[in-house]
Amino acid sequence: MKNKIITALMLFVLGLSIGNGIVSNSVMAQNGSSKSAVVENTQTTVVNSQLTQKAETVMSVKPLDLVENPDVYLNKKIKITALFDKFSILGLDYKPALRSSEKYITFLIQRPEVSNDIPLSELKNFLTRDMAEKFIDLNNGDTIEYTGTVFSTALGDVWVDVDSLTVLKKKETKK
Repeated sequence: MKNKIITALMLFVLGLSIGNGIVSNSVMAQNGSSKSAVVENTQTTVVNSQLTQKAETVMSVKPLDLVENPDVYLNKKIKITALFDKFSILGLDYKPALRSSEKYITFLIQRPEVSNDIPLSELKNFLTRDMAEKFIDLNNGDTIEYTGTVFSTALGDVWVDVDSLTVLKKKETKK
């Protein structure tokens, strides 16, 4: 009896280390029980849970909502659609939210609540210089969409590391 228990435990541990049922099925065949099926399902659940955690949720957010509640979005992945204003050096090399001016450039978007071209300076969007070079032809008023992660709320402002940027519509120029 003692040998059967020790054998079953050894096979159980071996089944866990090998995973996905090769040894688990042999334990089930020896014991005639469904305990190893439970272990196999637990392993599957852990794998599915890990896959779910890897899939990041991107929150579509309006720029003013983001600026009004920066702490709500801290360390969250966001997506914004807005009018491009300009490239800038605003916020670069500021120690509490350090992004080096050698590697990054900031871009600003326009304030959505006004009709004039006024930048929303409370929202600092950081783009790597390599990525920014691909968008050198962006003009004031072009419609863009970008995703990024809010990495800081220093000074009560929103600081975003931009992962991707897409030009949705170029502003029509008057001739």
